[in-house]
Amino acid sequence: QVQLVESGGDVVQAGGSLRLSCAASGRTFSNYAMAWFRQGPGKEREFVAVVSRGGRNTDYAHSVKGRFTISRDNAKNTMYLQMNSLKTEDTAVYYCAAGSGILPVEPSKYDYWGQGTQVTVSS
Repeated sequence: QVQLVESGGDVVQAGGSLRLSCAASGRTFSNYAMAWFRQGPGKEREFVAVVSRGGRNTDYAHSVKGRFTISRDNAKNTMYLQMNSLKTEDTAVYYCAAGSGILPVEPSKYDYWGQGTQVTVSS
């Protein structure tokens, strides 16, 4: 089992920045690809970003590329999402997830999920 706890969600004005964190415990953190997903009001859960087990490789949804940066610190069992130039459409509950495979983007590829942290971007 892997337990995941997100933090850092807040209310921020459009154009602002936030940094989300995902703290992991349980099985070896570095064994898993780690990702962020989000679910906005009335929307399905969507992929945001993924980082490989070692942290060298990443992939992003088109909607956040150039604005968001995913990273991880395996020594601290923690993953991060730096979000800049936030837009109102970024408003969502953000979830971190741990899974196998190489940079998977499908939710079905992830075995463990956190409870989510709310990000609200106001205009």
